[in-house]
Amino acid sequence: MRIVFATFEKLIPVIVSSQTTRYKPPDFSPRVLGSGPSMAVDIDETYKPSEDEPFMNERQKDYFRRKLLVWKEDILRESRETLAALQNESENHPDLADRASSETDRAIELRARDRQRKLIAKIDSALNRIDEGSYGYCEETGEPIGLKRLDARPIATLSIEAQ
Repeated sequence: MRIVFATFEKLIPVIVSSQTTRYKPPDFSPRVLGSGPSMAVDIDETYKPSEDEPFMNERQKDYFRRKLLVWKEDILRESRETLAALQNESENHPDLADRASSETDRAIELRARDRQRKLIAKIDSALNRIDEGSYGYCEETGEPIGLKRLDARPIATLSIEAQ
């Protein structure tokens, strides 16, 4: 079976297989990304945004930009690994039960990849909001979204109250 799905970059042909992967939360530790936008502010690896500084100052924007880029990089890396595994794996099961199980595994993997594709779109949207200056503010009320909420869910668009 050959399926084609779109990512934010291009169309990618996928040969479906029975290999599945477990979701692993992304590592949000700050690191330097080679192809990312240039960072205007130097942030040490122990920096955490705090309520004591002005909301969404350059340092906080840079922190969340890096966090989002690392998350996106991890998702894309996992997708490339899965794609390679799916292309290398071409099983033909003579047993009907094995074939059904394999097809179920493939369907689950494709649903997971589709969720990740949507997550990448949300990450890109958050990166655009950082560039526009609207990141960190609730879309409903215009009030700041809490730093703890943004740290836990950097793609959040609503404050807890509005949600």
